Amino acid sequence: MSVIMTLRVKGDPAKLESLAAEDPDRLPAIVEKAKEHGVIAHRFYASDDGTMMVVDEWPDRESFQAFFEGSQDQIAPVMSDAGVTEEPEITFWRKLETNDEIGWGA
Repeated sequence: MSVIMTLRVKGDPAKLESLAAEDPDRLPAIVEKAKEHGVIAHRFYASDDGTMMVVDEWPDRESFQAFFEGSQDQIAPVMSDAGVTEEPEITFWRKLETNDEIGWGA
């Protein structure tokens, strides 16, 4: 069963969006590496307080960890350019069987 991975950091969401607009190949290059490791889905989100969150679906925790550790040469500069100065908070989530799913192809 796949896992959801959330990664949370404080930074400047506007800077991240600006980076993505200024260099439209930079983030997709990282996504291509993630695809090589099996990523199923990926999104960035932000809150009003400057917290940014990545929500990914991966086949398993190990696939994400192999990608993340092997891609720091690309990920770390993006995070730095987006004003991130602390280590990310990474959490893995498993789906609970509750029989009340809607959306996402439920």
